Amino acid sequence: MIRDFPVDERPRERLINSGPASLSNQELLAILLRSGTRSESVIQLANRLLTQFGGLMWIKDAALEEMTGLKGIGEAKAVQIAAAVELGRRISNLTYDDRYVIRSPEDGANYVMNDMRFLTQEHFVCLYLNTKNQVIHRQTVFIGSLNASIVHPREVFKEAFRRSAASIICFHNHPSGDPAPSREDIEVTKRLVECGKMVGIDILDHLIIGDKKYVSMKEKGYM
Repeated sequence: MIRDFPVDERPRERLINSGPASLSNQELLAILLRSGTRSESVIQLANRLLTQFGGLMWIKDAALEEMTGLKGIGEAKAVQIAAAVELGRRISNLTYDDRYVIRSPEDGANYVMNDMRFLTQEHFVCLYLNTKNQVIHRQTVFIGSLNASIVHPREVFKEAFRRSAASIICFHNHPSGDPAPSREDIEVTKRLVECGKMVGIDILDHLIIGDKKYVSMKEKGYM
């Protein structure tokens, strides 16, 4: 049984400690299967599944009925495998063209509005864009009342360097629902824009999100 394995040799612990790339195909399958049978460990079950179908190449095309025909593979296990295979298929088909493109303040507001309009605390969020204005990453930089001393430029730009971003769009919400900018909002915006000029990464805009309303600091002339 898997519990008889040394802790650091169990698939789940190995993934946590060493990353998924360090695991064999049968170990990754074992994590999806979660449990074996009374007569074999989950590792043995995963190995039998691979052997039965001749490797991952054929498992990816196996029907649920084919998988459940194998002793120890019930419908729940077969569905988990099928879902993982489909996710892998979709990820492999992704292209840069699938990334959201921001061409206007409205595009930016639409991207975050439903997530941010109901928040009960202020969240400062950054979208990191490539040279085509496609979103390559989204990061919540901090949660709390906006203050120039709290929004550290290093936290905003650190992720930009990590992602090789060409530009950034900043957002924060007003839980009151009124997106009118405060003095602190204006100060934070100007500070980030100046820092962006120094490091060569443009702050394209800072949008304040209200309840189905937004204010673009760029359109208001604050940057």
